[in-house]
Amino acid sequence: MRKEHQPKALSEVTARVTNRVLAGRLGPPRRVIEETLYQERVRLEKARDRYAWETADLAFWRDLSRQLVTASEATERAAIKAITERFVSDVMGHFDPRVYAMSTRALPTGMALLLNSLDPRRLLRDPKASLELQHNILVRGESEAARRLATLGTVVVVPTHVSNMDSLIMGYAAYLMGLPPLLYGAGLNLFTNRLLGFFMSNLGAYRVDRRKKCDLYKEVLKEYATYSLELGYHNLFFPGGTRSRSGAVETKLKRGLLGTGLMAYQNNLRAGSRNPNVYVLPCTLSYGLVLEAETLVRDHLAEVGKSRYIILDDEFSRWDRIVQFVKDLLKLDARIYLTFGQPLDPFGNPVDFQGRSLDPKGRPVDTRRYVLEDGAVVADEQRDREYTTELATAIGQQFKDTNCVQATNLAAFAAWQLVRRSQPGADVYRLLREGSGVVGFAVTEVIAVLERVLDAARSRVRAGKLKLDPRLEVPGDDRADRVLDHALRAFGAYHTRRAMDREADRVHLRDPELVLYYHNRLLGYGFESALD
Repeated sequence: MRKEHQPKALSEVTARVTNRVLAGRLGPPRRVIEETLYQERVRLEKARDRYAWETADLAFWRDLSRQLVTASEATERAAIKAITERFVSDVMGHFDPRVYAMSTRALPTGMALLLNSLDPRRLLRDPKASLELQHNILVRGESEAARRLATLGTVVVVPTHVSNMDSLIMGYAAYLMGLPPLLYGAGLNLFTNRLLGFFMSNLGAYRVDRRKKCDLYKEVLKEYATYSLELGYHNLFFPGGTRSRSGAVETKLKRGLLGTGLMAYQNNLRAGSRNPNVYVLPCTLSYGLVLEAETLVRDHLAEVGKSRYIILDDEFSRWDRIVQFVKDLLKLDARIYLTFGQPLDPFGNPVDFQGRSLDPKGRPVDTRRYVLEDGAVVADEQRDREYTTELATAIGQQFKDTNCVQATNLAAFAAWQLVRRSQPGADVYRLLREGSGVVGFAVTEVIAVLERVLDAARSRVRAGKLKLDPRLEVPGDDRADRVLDHALRAFGAYHTRRAMDREADRVHLRDPELVLYYHNRLLGYGFESALD
């Protein structure tokens, strides 16, 4: 958020949330204070390692606890305002146009090195090619509509969430597309690196501390996002909430931030804004290799036991792993696809190129009547929850339809189906426990199953229910044996252990957990029944 908007945002967001709490919207005010105080003190006192500023936080909560022992109603009101204002200050993001201009000039070189799709031979043939970032990050789908709608109202880009690289990639892709800068929430751990934190802090990212579980903090996050939309800041939300640990396309989306578009739209109507409309732009991110795959899938598998909730030290936080990732990707023609789906309004209706909402028969509808009663905008929590649920359903369908699968996903899916067949009835944990480094299948067997997977995928592509890496549609490279070769080459490029490799006439699963992770990108399409 720009410097000139920050004082007003601090005041307005604090006032809105404070009034909501005092009105009992989150429960009895005293209970809200006690729940927040308890959650924060437990978080800080049990933390093994505290950030530098959290010593002051702990002192604040201890002092507040002493004040509340014999607190009057006026003291409670002051406490609610103080807590809320503190949370808003913690969250507040900054945007510096000078840093943005510098970054967009420098980032092509840095990102090209990080995501370089070029092998050394091509670099020797064309040294300038290393700066062609567009070769690495390919934007597809309804991108022209996205640009158009950004001129007609405020847009909210809602991508799938695969890696901590997503925010950087989405931000720079927006620049390449000609979209204005996007505000987005980023995990607090990403701000602890000084260099990365500097850029994120000055490019509009606002801080999200997922360790904070209290309802009041979540309310502040939602209101901050809502108010930024009212100010005309285009936003980026990850509706899955966090990175997909399993590797699958997200289906259970967080309704909280998704509802901010509807709240901002209603507030815009009340204020008589010239451009009140808010447009939601679903986008699917598709990677052939994922930097943090090893950590993510293990966290997913451990989640049943609730052993970990937040990853603070994955591959993205370790520069040695990023450097290794860069070095190994130089061998590959690695691509990241950003595929924009059908634009939507905050109610889940599709939106056309002119910014008009459409009903199921393609007829324009006036969405103002969805929220008006006797000519006035009326808030209705139950009604708005239903609208947001419809929006989440529509986004989830767009995620699936625009998912661009790559060779690694297809080969992993085929291999995992063979693992399942080898031990009928066994659960996933038994398959992983007994198969590590041992399971192997004849190359001909893998290719035969992979051919059927490709047929199933192509059928869904024709129906508009899936996307396929265009390189796998090139004659010759579209054969199952070539797809397998591409996948094995990619798997051998980066991860500590290869997910799969080939020895003579057999394919071995060296890291079944990674195979499962890349396989999961094809869950939900019914491929399993097509192969049985």
